[in-house]
Amino acid sequence: MAYMFHEDDHGEAIAEVTKPGLEPYLGLHYPATDIPEAARFLSKKNKVRIVYDCRANSVKTIEAKGLPFDISLAGSTLRTPHSCHLEYMENMNSIASLVLAVVINGNREGDDVKPEEPPKELKSRRLWGLLVCHHGSPRYIPFLVWYACEFLVEVFVVHVNNEFLLEKQIREKSILDVQTMLSDMLFHEASPLSIISGSPNIMDLVKCDGAALLHGDRVWRLCITPTEPQIRDIASWLSEVHMDSTGLSTDSLVDAGYPGAGSLGDKICGMAMAKIGPNDIVFWSRSHTAADIKWGGAKHDPSDQDDSRRMHPRSTFMAFLEVVKMKSMSWNDYEMDAICSLQLILRDRMNGDPKPTGAAGLDNPQIDDIKLDCLNKLHMVTSEMVHMVEATSPLILALDVNGLLNERNQNNAIKSAKDSFDANGLVSGWNLKLVELSGLIVEETVGRHILTLVEQSSLPVVQKMLYLALDGKEEKEVRFEMKTHSSRADDGPVILVANACSTNDSYGHVIGVCFVAQDMTVHKLAMLKFTRVDGDNKAIIHNPNPLIPPIFGADQFGWCSEWNAAMTKLTGFHRDEVLVKMLVGEVFDSINGSCLLKNHESFVRLRVIISSALAGKQTDKATFGFYNRNGKDIECILSAYGK
Repeated sequence: MAYMFHEDDHGEAIAEVTKPGLEPYLGLHYPATDIPEAARFLSKKNKVRIVYDCRANSVKTIEAKGLPFDISLAGSTLRTPHSCHLEYMENMNSIASLVLAVVINGNREGDDVKPEEPPKELKSRRLWGLLVCHHGSPRYIPFLVWYACEFLVEVFVVHVNNEFLLEKQIREKSILDVQTMLSDMLFHEASPLSIISGSPNIMDLVKCDGAALLHGDRVWRLCITPTEPQIRDIASWLSEVHMDSTGLSTDSLVDAGYPGAGSLGDKICGMAMAKIGPNDIVFWSRSHTAADIKWGGAKHDPSDQDDSRRMHPRSTFMAFLEVVKMKSMSWNDYEMDAICSLQLILRDRMNGDPKPTGAAGLDNPQIDDIKLDCLNKLHMVTSEMVHMVEATSPLILALDVNGLLNERNQNNAIKSAKDSFDANGLVSGWNLKLVELSGLIVEETVGRHILTLVEQSSLPVVQKMLYLALDGKEEKEVRFEMKTHSSRADDGPVILVANACSTNDSYGHVIGVCFVAQDMTVHKLAMLKFTRVDGDNKAIIHNPNPLIPPIFGADQFGWCSEWNAAMTKLTGFHRDEVLVKMLVGEVFDSINGSCLLKNHESFVRLRVIISSALAGKQTDKATFGFYNRNGKDIECILSAYGK
């Protein structure tokens, strides 16, 4: 199942695949205490966790007293899980598990920030969720399988990061557009009431069910809001209880302590307030969102409380339904940032001198000063945005299609896409990450046609993405290849996965197309290498050619992971009979092994050879003897090396 963490760290099973007859977990929520903070922290460090048998006896580790430092096994895959976790698994009837951590970029508000850790590390340490595999009986996972799973999770992380990045960019673009228009209205209108009566208005800034403005002695209301006396009462409560605060946001006025919350009903549950002046406040309200949360076991079971000596896992997983009432959707960080920005603009406007609606009340020098001030501010914002685009880690490519639109408007008809893009679709933006990957500097790309920069095989894909963007349809996860030049020419094409979005002018006309891309070249090369090496090894090992010697192998945990045809012929045991058994102790053993060793000394010697190989030390031409299935004495020379 895919297990996603919510803002309060409780988890939810958002996808699953099960065998028939198993109890489904899909849609169930689990308390944050089921995966404690320490376990979440370790998941960020050790992204693969395997418990092959929660009932197996653990092996104690003994640390030499003379060591000058302590040895931590926190990041080891061999580390025994906490006894509480093992008991938790058994309570779930899950005897074996494979857990893969999905760690994405960025950290949420509220995440612990450790001063000794650099900011760059923190940005890549947000635990989004887990991919969890359960098994009802002991189950060992060979190294190659869980290594492939780990690789797939890394690819999944790239997709999740891209989704968050695209969502953030679309969100910021929308908010910036509304902020720009509201600021323009405030600048040109004599009264700040334009943000209430105009279009757009303050309801378009954030998602809400209603908005209101308390300005002086008057109240203006939009859609679902408290009555005028109630708004004044809320303003009075805000001044008394939160006198030093410039605003407040809550998803429940009841939880926030507002005495009159009960009289508002479920139509007004959440509220965000921005204080502009002593008698000026802007309100945004949200109605309640009745959430039916199905918990996979009680959140607070008295019998599961921890004591001073040990932690107690939950013993019951009986599902129950919790209905959350009198709460609205939470206010996100980006919404509060937008509200704070508007708050600063309104303070500057409402605390300054009022501006008349026309230019007649201003003389020419005043108009010139205002224009100059606006241009300076616009230049600062533009410079900051350009710097952000150039320095950002995702690949950003912008195209100017003004010429294409003018041509369409003049002819009052749409030309064929091919003819139009032959004359337009020129590069207008090329950030530093693209310079690094392609070998082309900005000056060499700006003004060039986009189709001259991509591989021939990718031309149809890029053309289609452009056409759809011009029609307002934004493509996602489009894969194409871009040419490399200069010092990077010998590296071959760069493989990109891009999202396309269009840029509109104030009239809603498309004036440009922006690509936000992720470099997938390394992932593809790694996958090809993994596939090629794995394929080459198997082709050699399992070749029936009599010149191929007997070959067997063990993974990093000592389980038999390889057994070729020559080994089957030599020992009499088929591959299926020995795989996923302990190589030393089950396959080869001096007492009960499939292939009996001659004495305990041979058992110890083989164990040392295998352990040395796993540690990276090669062993050549060691004597090795055992009895095959028919009791025949086999004497051979063994060479072992790590892979």
